[in-house]
Amino acid sequence: MAKWSLGELLRLKKQPPTKPRPPEPTFHAVSIIPGENACAAAHRFTGQRFLSAYAPRLPLPTCDVPRCSCRYKHHKDRRAGPRRRGEVGMMTAPYSGSERRRTRGRRADDSF
Repeated sequence: MAKWSLGELLRLKKQPPTKPRPPEPTFHAVSIIPGENACAAAHRFTGQRFLSAYAPRLPLPTCDVPRCSCRYKHHKDRRAGPRRRGEVGMMTAPYSGSERRRTRGRRADDSF
């Protein structure tokens, strides 16, 4: 009695294992790059990032140029740069307000 698998009978080749794809960025963004002789509306959006799902369509509705050459520039994130001092390498100032907690923590060794 021969032991054959269904794949051998149907001459199916084994597929090599594929690497899992990295997750898609959830905050993919675009910015508008005005083309040559771009309209004023395109220049108004220069430097502004939009989430991809909410970006205005090109050509812009108020575009008055016969052949629009504006395009999108893709970004991984909607934010353009660091937003906190620690992300830039600066030290953050310690909290200088008064202590507002009235009781100790719930553990026996918690203290002020």
